[in-house]
Parts: sequence; C-alpha cells; structure tokens
Amino acid sequence: MFREAMGLAAKEEAGAERLPLEALVPSPQPRKRFENLEALAESIREKGVLQPLLVRPLGDGRYAIVAGERRYRAARMAGLSEVPVRVVDLSEKEARLLALVENLQREDLNPYEETVGVLALLSEDLGRPVEEVVALLHRMRDEARGKVPHNVMGSPEARRVEEVFRALGRMTWESFVQNRLPLLNLPEDLRGALEEGAIPYTAALELKKVKDDPLRKALLEEVKAGLSLRELKARVRGHGRSPYLEALRRERAPKPWHREVGERLLRLDLEALPPERRARIEELVAELKELLG
Repeated sequence: MFREAMGLAAKEEAGAERLPLEALVPSPQPRKRFENLEALAESIREKGVLQPLLVRPLGDGRYAIVAGERRYRAARMAGLSEVPVRVVDLSEKEARLLALVENLQREDLNPYEETVGVLALLSEDLGRPVEEVVALLHRMRDEARGKVPHNVMGSPEARRVEEVFRALGRMTWESFVQNRLPLLNLPEDLRGALEEGAIPYTAALELKKVKDDPLRKALLEEVKAGLSLRELKARVRGHGRSPYLEALRRERAPKPWHREVGERLLRLDLEALPPERRARIEELVAELKELLG
C-alpha cells in the first residue's frame, strides 16, 4: 500500500466531483499546525479551491478527509458551501498511511515535524509502536557499524525501512538516525525555536550540547540574531565566547567562601552594630588573626 499511497499523494488530481462541506469529516492526522489560513481563504474567495480534497466514503452520506484539511478549513473561512473532492475507496489504515505520506510532502515542513512524520509513517507501515521503530533504527545503525552481531540487517523489517526511505527520497535511513533522531530529545526551548523555523536543525543539535540552561538560552538568542554555525561551534567548544556569556558565567560561578567573608568584612560598619554583636565579631576576628599567624 505504501507505493500506492506515494502515487496517490503525488498524482495530479483529476475527475473531481463536488461535495458540501457539511458532508466532510476531518480525520485524526499528523499535521498539528495550519499556518496562513487567512491568506489561503482570501485566495479561495478569489479563485476557488484549485486542488480537490482527497476523501473516502464512510457509508452514511459522509466522507472522511484523507488529504486537504487545510483547504477544507480555509474554504469554511472563505464562506464556501461546497468544495471539489476526489473520492477514493480506502481502508482506515490505508487512509492513515496516505495522510502521513501527504503530510511529508508539505513544503513548510520543519525538520522536527519531518522527523516525527517519518517515524509515524514507519510505525504505520511496519505495524509497530514508534518506540520499537526507533530501537530498530538504532540496531540497524549499530550493525552497519559492526558494533553488534548481524541479526536485523537483511530482515523483512529492515528491508522495508530501506524501501520507505528510498521512496521518500529525502535522506538515507543512516542520515536520519544520525541527524534527525537526536531532535526527539531536544530541550523545550530548542524544539520550540526549531518548530517556529527560527533556527536550523544543525544549530539545534549543536545547542543541545550546552547543558547550562542560561548559557544555552543566551546562545540561542545569538543564533536567532544571525550567529553562524561555525561561530556557534566555536562558542560551544569554549573558544571565542561573547563578553556577555563570559560575564554570565562569572556571575553564576560561586565565589570561594573566604573571599565572600572578606568582602563582607570590608563592607561591615562595626560602629553601627549592637554592642553585643560587635564584641562577638571582634572576638572571632581576633581569634582568626591568631590562627593565621
């Protein structure tokens, strides 16, 4: 079914019919963000829906949306009562697979969404939970590097993984494991910046190495302001840090206790203290002087 889903998602829509919006039912799908709906709605008001939605019949006069929910939402905003659709007879699993393929072909897909989408596609295609798919990919990498005995490579599941990546044509499974799976463990601030398109995924992976939260956030702001990947790597390695970061590190570093006590004594106004407290401090300082020789 995977090859058929790729073909349906890439094929020019033809033979469309029209259905009322009330008859269409959005389906649970991988896409969570629908950007620029207002602009699309305005375009639809002027030109209509140019690309038909892909739907499947539910058998009760309603149709589940397989691909095109963004167009559906924008058409509602534009005040349309009906839209062009292409009806295909698919099972629920086939529809989920096709929706995942269609989602991965979006032009505005960011690297984090793409990573999650590829894993969801593999999970659906292999019939295994995402966690098991991730574990399979790691075992494939370790075997390819000769770290563990060969017991996965060449299996039907491993061959299926290779076929899916070849069909997607975006990257190899090896590159996906090395460069994309680490994105799943990004701190929240880095993942948010990546999803917003504020930083490239290569910068996110480099910033992930910085465990000090304030330092990482300061570097993140510099990356957003235009800091290059080369400069970022130098900062992370500890060379060429900005004066701001150095000041921040000094500020966060605790002072040795004896320096802190000395500085407090220098600022102390003995004459302003109550007699009992002043006498006790003078006694302790005299004892300290004697101990120091």
